[in-house]
Amino acid sequence: MNAQVVLEFIRAINAADVEKMCSLMTEHHVFTDSQNNKVIGRDAMKQAWIEYYKLFPDYHIEVNDVLEKHDIIVVTGYAGATYKNFRHEDKDNSWIVPACFKAIVADGKIELWQVFADMTKAYEIVKRFAKVEPEIDLPDDL
Repeated sequence: MNAQVVLEFIRAINAADVEKMCSLMTEHHVFTDSQNNKVIGRDAMKQAWIEYYKLFPDYHIEVNDVLEKHDIIVVTGYAGATYKNFRHEDKDNSWIVPACFKAIVADGKIELWQVFADMTKAYEIVKRFAKVEPEIDLPDDL
């Protein structure tokens, strides 16, 4: 059952359905990105997803495997997107990377969503194509 909640959450992510995503989060939802940055709270996460979809409107997760143990679900697969949906012939503004996602489900809602992926290429794309400094924290060593 908990795995089904996570898969429903991923379907909402793939559809960029922020309202549906929020309906599947606990009030005190914790998001941890691949740089170990945290966003705490459903309302804060709603705004974070809205801003993220401005950069990567077609962000998606491809699921390969789902592992479930009690309230902990791990999903392996890929994550990818195209910067602001501006597709270039050489695809230098899109990315897809192996990714792993950890979820903790409490009372049928996502309490924790943690991403494990090398996002270097996505950060490089944002830096290269953004006309103004993006409103996300980028690692200094890029």
